[in-house]
Amino acid sequence: MRWEDARRSDNIEDRRGDDQYADAGGGGMMVGGGGLGIGTMIILGLIAYFLGINPSILIGGAEMVNNARGGGQVVQQQAQAPQRDMAAPKDQVGQFVAAILGENEDVWSEVLPKQKGIKFKPSPIVMFNGATASACGTAQSAMGPFYCPLDKKIYLDTSFFQDMQRRFGGGGDFAYAYVISHEMGHHIQDQLGLLPKVQEAEQNASSKAEANALSVRVELMADCLAGVWAANANQKWNNIDQNDVQKAINTAQAIGDDRLQQASRGYVVPDAFTHGSSQQRVTWFMQGMKSGQIDGCNTFAKQ
Repeated sequence: MRWEDARRSDNIEDRRGDDQYADAGGGGMMVGGGGLGIGTMIILGLIAYFLGINPSILIGGAEMVNNARGGGQVVQQQAQAPQRDMAAPKDQVGQFVAAILGENEDVWSEVLPKQKGIKFKPSPIVMFNGATASACGTAQSAMGPFYCPLDKKIYLDTSFFQDMQRRFGGGGDFAYAYVISHEMGHHIQDQLGLLPKVQEAEQNASSKAEANALSVRVELMADCLAGVWAANANQKWNNIDQNDVQKAINTAQAIGDDRLQQASRGYVVPDAFTHGSSQQRVTWFMQGMKSGQIDGCNTFAKQ
């Protein structure tokens, strides 16, 4: 993937080096009842790592999920993150993130109004290492990148890129861009008004399996929207080749729920999927890549 000539976005809050958040509780992780044992917290952290979700959500329970997706107030006490000036970082990794964010902004500023009649509002990326505070709870490295609808920001510890290579068998610039663009996909869902509707549906779900199925549809749609970004970016700049696409496919396959469950449990439980199987993630990413259309990503109608 050629990204070196891309416009760098200034919508980056660089909190790397904020040592006060490097310690394990860096904002006060919420625990339920009388508190959780350290063993349980470690297990939940590992589950969160593999599924790409915030461990605070697992440990805090449904209340935090409801707050994060529904726009309510998080009741836990948070350490206040220092305010940083928004600017493109100067180091190589920071320049890459700024370039991919810039391409996302340029594409969605055209595509969202053209296809849905909605003005695109940028979503800043918060770069951190170790841990930092977010409106959705404490952001920590182990949870991977995530989008917080409460503050409309994407949180990214770029050490996740190295983890993709070591643990997931993925890697490469376009694979990393796919991860960032997947989170931007959640921001697009938020701007479409989808996330609050899904939250309401999850609250009314008759079972955990039904609620999980809704989560899968949200995640697969974000995969598809990452593909929509890629299709339109390539049309504008012709900067993606088939080898890049294959690397993204490899990454999507590696982080499918079935692959991760098989590796961690030794068996697969489809009702426990939250992000979709490897094949589903590839299928929907390629659907967006081929169509370039937001309406082609309606996982709620087609799955």
